[in-house]
Amino acid sequence: MAGELDTSQIKDWRSIVTLIVFVITNIIVLVPFQLPIPIPKSWRGTLIRGARRLRITTEKSNQDALHRNDHRKLESSVLGISWVLVKFPMDFAPLIADLLLLAILAIGRQEVHDGTVGVDNIHPIDIMVFFLSLAYIAISIDASGLIRYLAFRVLKAGGRHGRLLYFYLYTFFFVLTGCIGNDPVILSGTAFLAYMTRVSSNIERPRAWIYMQFATANIGSAILVSSNPTNLVLAGAFDIKFIHYTANVIVPVLITAIVLFPFLLWIRFNDEALIPRQIKMHELPDEVLDEDPINPNIPDSRGDTHERQLQEILNPFLDKVGAVAGSVIMAATLITILAINAASQRGSETPVFYITLPAAFVMLCWDVGYGWWFRDKTRPIARRARLIERAKQEERRKVNAEHAAIEKADGRFDLASMSPTTNVAGTSATPDEVTDIPNAKAPAHDEVQTAGPEPATSEPQRQAHLSDREIDDNRAEHGKRLLERDHEKISLQLLLEDAAWWLRETFPTVAAVLNHLPWKLVPFAFCMFVLVQALVTKGWVPVFAHGWDHWIEATGVVGAIGGMGFLAVVLCNFAGTNIGTTILLSRVVQEWVSIHRSNGIAIPQRTFWATVYSMAIGVNYGAFSTAFSASLAGLLWRDILQRKEIPVRSLDFAWVNLPIIAVTMVVGCTVLIGEVYLTRDTTPYTG
Repeated sequence: MAGELDTSQIKDWRSIVTLIVFVITNIIVLVPFQLPIPIPKSWRGTLIRGARRLRITTEKSNQDALHRNDHRKLESSVLGISWVLVKFPMDFAPLIADLLLLAILAIGRQEVHDGTVGVDNIHPIDIMVFFLSLAYIAISIDASGLIRYLAFRVLKAGGRHGRLLYFYLYTFFFVLTGCIGNDPVILSGTAFLAYMTRVSSNIERPRAWIYMQFATANIGSAILVSSNPTNLVLAGAFDIKFIHYTANVIVPVLITAIVLFPFLLWIRFNDEALIPRQIKMHELPDEVLDEDPINPNIPDSRGDTHERQLQEILNPFLDKVGAVAGSVIMAATLITILAINAASQRGSETPVFYITLPAAFVMLCWDVGYGWWFRDKTRPIARRARLIERAKQEERRKVNAEHAAIEKADGRFDLASMSPTTNVAGTSATPDEVTDIPNAKAPAHDEVQTAGPEPATSEPQRQAHLSDREIDDNRAEHGKRLLERDHEKISLQLLLEDAAWWLRETFPTVAAVLNHLPWKLVPFAFCMFVLVQALVTKGWVPVFAHGWDHWIEATGVVGAIGGMGFLAVVLCNFAGTNIGTTILLSRVVQEWVSIHRSNGIAIPQRTFWATVYSMAIGVNYGAFSTAFSASLAGLLWRDILQRKEIPVRSLDFAWVNLPIIAVTMVVGCTVLIGEVYLTRDTTPYTG
């Protein structure tokens, strides 16, 4: 213990490098970017040709054709060598940092072991297995359409009254997050709100709705330990029973939610353009409403059209059997966890993943069996969509090939210089005929039709009499021929694509869940654990713990709650999301306890638990503060909105959230101060 509390080793150069690497890594996580790396163009060409010759990729890469001009812009010639810049994503910054510290011997086997297997009641492997297995069940419930269907019922209950609907959705997201966690609510709820605000004719901007949902999801995630991985780290670090954790945070969280709603409605978003009193929704024809709902997990050829969006809101898909099965498994899992955790004796707790992992396996078996049973219904829909997509890709490839040929002949890329144009048969066409040739259209248009044997002049009249269904069927037939041709030049890339499509065709729910599971969380969390453990062994965490001890001596219980809450929110934005913040602050508090034990001075129960539960509030609320990277949920939320064509700028995110985080933290910490004075005494904390 004395060695761990020794702060003199921070003068060693490896300790200084460790701190610098930790800070730089978190800055990169805060502002992710792509690092341009120059490589000789010949190397890149050799690598591509080798991959094709080894049948790793297909013979022709559509991606290369689409981005040929982008690569040319990045090319340069130095010393007679042609170079091309390859953009390397810096999402792996924590892993690179760990490898660097290993290379300079700043950390070794012990730090890697303690950062992955665990030490001092923090067990990363247990936490990740628990979180991923429980996330599978929650996302499977979401994939059944239950969350979107419930949101539709809330929409119907709120009717056209904007403020009433705002209240219903606020309550719905808060309650649902408290039960199943924030990731499923953000996955499905964000897309629902994006569609809802888009099909509402008098909601000018979705700001009030999407920020409300994001804040509510992260406030509600503080209630249960299972709702957020940060809560798992906290409960494990300080040996807190799950039921005790919920009992201590639920009052501050509930009062925060009660106070926040009127603040959002009447102060922060008090604008008719954001929350109108009467909402005007576009209507769907009765014949469309009478159609069977579309399962969003099955690939479909209708795309993300306006009618499709409206149909997903007003006629949502619901797999009733799957929703009931998932809800029962989730409820049984959570009840079992709470019961066993509450009944276990101190020091003999059963790892919670012993419960969630079998439950997730049961859910997986159900999804696989259910998908296989109904494969005859899902496969035709998905295969038709795949054939049409392959036909579109081939048409775009032909257009790119023609553009490349013209560019090679003229020495430049100019669509205006495409006259005369070569048609499919190899003959020239006049400018008037170009519009009649499918392959002469610009590649930006996806609605390209395959060329038939008829003369070009009769094509427009023939297409004018074709329905959308007949056009899609023509594309599907063309795509079928492409698939048959692709199988003649098989490669690893095609095999993997075929396997992915087969999974989506046969097991749409399993494919959707596996695609939405937070896989990036696993390497990120492990690498952050190792980085924080490096700070512990190099003496930096004891330094921070001494600083915290001096702060507590000067400010007492109120300072403990206010200081830890402030640190938690700020560090969420600068210490590798709220997960990295929880890891770091938990280690600091553990070292703070060790300092008092070594000095023989006990920490009062009131002060200790005030620190711990203010940290719990801060790391959950800190997700909606100033940066998307304050939480992985924030990055997920931003990506979903971008896919739905609702870009959110970083400055807007900070500007909108600053008043919200200020109000919520003041309310939560104030209530917590009263709670700890009523429920905790000054007897020594024994650990």
